[in-house]
Amino acid sequence: QVHVVESGGFLVQPGGSLTLSCTASESVFSYYVIGWYRQAPGKQRELVALVTSGGTETYADFAKGRFTISRDNAKNTAYLQMNSLKPEDTAVYYCNTRFKMFSWGQGTQVTVSS
Repeated sequence: QVHVVESGGFLVQPGGSLTLSCTASESVFSYYVIGWYRQAPGKQRELVALVTSGGTETYADFAKGRFTISRDNAKNTAYLQMNSLKPEDTAVYYCNTRFKMFSWGQGTQVTVSS
């Protein structure tokens, strides 16, 4: 089973930026469509963005124009750059494949607050 470790979450003020990282334990990472997901308190986990092995990106409506997903297959790592953060972006952020085939990591907490 492939394991992932997310990092980069922090407390940031509204309008601020963060870049999250997700590193997988195995090189098979490069074969999969990778997604960033988030779960806010009391809410279901939701998809934020996807990136194919070739770099094609798709975004949830709330992420369009503010977030950028990318990957470095040589490093088994995916990134989520988040700009213009809003309080409603507060959540634990996770990464996994499009069909959630990896073991879920611990996630990384993003808190947007003044």
